[in-house]
Amino acid sequence: MKIVLPLPAALTSLFVVAVEQLPFDVDTFVPWRVPGPYRKAARDALDDPPALVVSHRPSPWRSAEITLQGDERRRLRRAGQHVLVSTTAPPRRLPGAVQVARAVARALARQCDGLLIDPLTAAAVPACPREPGEPRDFRLGDHWLTWDTQVHGDATCPPWDPSGTAECDCLRVTSRGLSRFALPEITLDGVACAHSRCATGLLRSVAHRLVADQLAHLKAHPLATCHEIDDLLRIQPSGPFRGGPPFGVRLTPCETERGEPGRTGRIRRLKVGPAPGTGRLTCLKVGPPSGFTGSLNDWLCTAHDVRPALAA
Repeated sequence: MKIVLPLPAALTSLFVVAVEQLPFDVDTFVPWRVPGPYRKAARDALDDPPALVVSHRPSPWRSAEITLQGDERRRLRRAGQHVLVSTTAPPRRLPGAVQVARAVARALARQCDGLLIDPLTAAAVPACPREPGEPRDFRLGDHWLTWDTQVHGDATCPPWDPSGTAECDCLRVTSRGLSRFALPEITLDGVACAHSRCATGLLRSVAHRLVADQLAHLKAHPLATCHEIDDLLRIQPSGPFRGGPPFGVRLTPCETERGEPGRTGRIRRLKVGPAPGTGRLTCLKVGPPSGFTGSLNDWLCTAHDVRPALAA
């Protein structure tokens, strides 16, 4: 079965640089002081508004949804001003358009000792260990994604398991950032809390495959208005599980929760789980391929052979 993902006419991506003081005018900084290979691209984007917009706001920036570490929280509290760097471009300009915007934001943060925040991933963007600025080559693992882990309110983790199933299924792990690439976010629901790292590793491998396929499709069909993907994928593990055996996943349309805003008529999430969804095509559930017997946790830890990888 094919699943149709619509491609919007344009995508907007935003980065925030929180600073204590801005000792210069952003118009004199961008693009002339943007380092490396992104200077010319930034200049061209500024000449083609709204491809790149940089604006200074003399006020603090606050968001309750951002997850920050201790030092990052202190820096944000001290910051009395912020700079917004946004890019709006058609999907065919991925990933270059978002790389240019983040390169500009990195340069501003470095010059002002500011805190670079990605609201889409709800996290701060750390400095790249390989290069002082934005890396030349695009890698999804360069902090383009984060993971939101939540515990179900009715969790019954052993040994507190009144249902008698003797199996934990309390976690839901969801990606943050795939929508930047005109893709739904992906979710693995019903995972044992002991397997949170396995779940994140699996989702990361699925995300790498989806983004690679999306970028290849956009390169081959720059004017496409949709992208058809298979509901059954063969995934080669990536990240800490690189080199492991490939595994199969199933993408299944499913419903989002009733009352969830902005979900009608569009696929905004790929939900990872063993059971198919019903109703409107508003999200996708990913689970074991047909023929697999056992629980979601059996599939996660046995079929993918991730326990030896974790031990290593």
